[in-house]
Amino acid sequence: MNILWDFDGTLFDTYPAYTNILSLVLGEAVDKLEIYEKLKISYSHAINYYNISSNQEEEIKRLKKTLSPKDMKPFDGVEEILKFANKNVIMTHKHRDGVLAILKYYGWDKYFVDMVTIDDGFPRKPNSLAYIHLHTKHGIDLVIGDRELDLLPAKELGIATCMFQSQCDVADYHLQDYSEFFNTDIPLVK
Repeated sequence: MNILWDFDGTLFDTYPAYTNILSLVLGEAVDKLEIYEKLKISYSHAINYYNISSNQEEEIKRLKKTLSPKDMKPFDGVEEILKFANKNVIMTHKHRDGVLAILKYYGWDKYFVDMVTIDDGFPRKPNSLAYIHLHTKHGIDLVIGDRELDLLPAKELGIATCMFQSQCDVADYHLQDYSEFFNTDIPLVK
């Protein structure tokens, strides 16, 4: 099985760290749960929703640089799926250096044969060009993401989709926890 993974909120629980950063910039009057929910839609959605100024955005960027890989915890059970897959690839809007630093910190760089990051110049999700690129090279069987926009390009290409810790009509499969993966009706081709 060849799996295309989203990064933030799918492989690694990065949203709590990003929520804390936005909370620092926006102030305590803004509810952290609300910030988290807006970030889950997308980073740009949260920036627009809170009408974040260019100065605030610079502060967010500065604070993000202070995060270390240990602030980005992997989800429980995901490593077993990475080991099971024939190939794992990543499609993310993060910068390659940041992704590689986190993967290397946890010793997970060995699990991935390829990735597309914001540095590669592909349009942002839900545009399907990056997915076409990875699917052509690696024959993707399943796409796992935590937001609908992670799954829409896969649906366009006829690739099976799995939504992690959320619900949407686009997903063929849903997982609340990765321990459920091997007990679902996902066809586990090897």
